[in-house]
Amino acid sequence: MPGQQTRSDAGAPGADGGDNEVRRVRSDAGTSTPPRSSRYTPPIPPESKTSPQWVPVLMLALLILGVIVIMLRNLVFSGNNWLLLVGLGSVMGGLYTATKWR
Repeated sequence: MPGQQTRSDAGAPGADGGDNEVRRVRSDAGTSTPPRSSRYTPPIPPESKTSPQWVPVLMLALLILGVIVIMLRNLVFSGNNWLLLVGLGSVMGGLYTATKWR
């Protein structure tokens, strides 16, 4: 029924709220794109895209610390799972910091 015209003949004129008007059935319901904005968004300057120097240092420190804590937990402190959680948290913090490095 795309683009087909239908007639609403439900009864007397005005019974369905209209006077037997012809309406268009829309075939692509919900797939239309919004209108383009007329606002201009300037590009980000290159100097604001660089990360501070501490970001890669923190990333490497967290990754190395996490690996060392996990190794120590497995080699020296075998009965404590808190060290494993601290090591994994440190590695995850290093990976998160890596996503912020530009």
